[in-house]
Amino acid sequence: MFTTATFDFLRDLRANNRKDWFEEHRARYERHAKAPLLQFVQEVGPHLAQVSRHYTASEASVFRLHRDVRFSHDKSPYKTHLAAQFRHAMVGGPLRESVHAPGFYFNLAPEGFVEMEGVFGGFGMWQPPADVLLAVRTRIAAAPAEWQAAVQGLELGGSTLKKPPQGFAADHPLIVDLKRKDFMVIAHFTEAQALQPDFVELFAQAMQRGAGLQRFLCTAVGLPF
Repeated sequence: MFTTATFDFLRDLRANNRKDWFEEHRARYERHAKAPLLQFVQEVGPHLAQVSRHYTASEASVFRLHRDVRFSHDKSPYKTHLAAQFRHAMVGGPLRESVHAPGFYFNLAPEGFVEMEGVFGGFGMWQPPADVLLAVRTRIAAAPAEWQAAVQGLELGGSTLKKPPQGFAADHPLIVDLKRKDFMVIAHFTEAQALQPDFVELFAQAMQRGAGLQRFLCTAVGLPF
């Protein structure tokens, strides 16, 4: 699957982030980056089904390599990491953009990169819109024991408010969680682990650890799990 050639390509792409260089090395991309990522997604599929039958793993899970440079000062045409998102099949309504819905994310980049550094999985919800964020906070406040069970043993990351959100008391026992703007858990891996034959199993174990959080978030926003 992933090999040292995968990381070599990404390092070279970072040093030569130009269309002419990429076209000259497109065969390397297809063989050592795109194909392994598609294989990874395919092999994650059966493990994902064991977590929840409502999540999908397909070619559509893979993010495109081209960057959207319309509103960026950095006009480099290509991302220098590989990424995939395993999305909920029934996302809609206020969660029109699946990137903000409860999901499972995979990132692969060489260690030491500033852009999406290293190999990691992200599980949970990233920057949901205000009405969805309110729904999650409301459920945390209404079902504190369920929330605490869902995040037991997990270290949540992401951004938070400096002040308590409107409608929630500053002395609420779960105010730290109620101030969150993201509900994310990051599972970090090394490059060496990504090269191991059992890397899919390692990633699947991380998904299983995040299943409780995912279930809570799906319930909060009205999605089946």
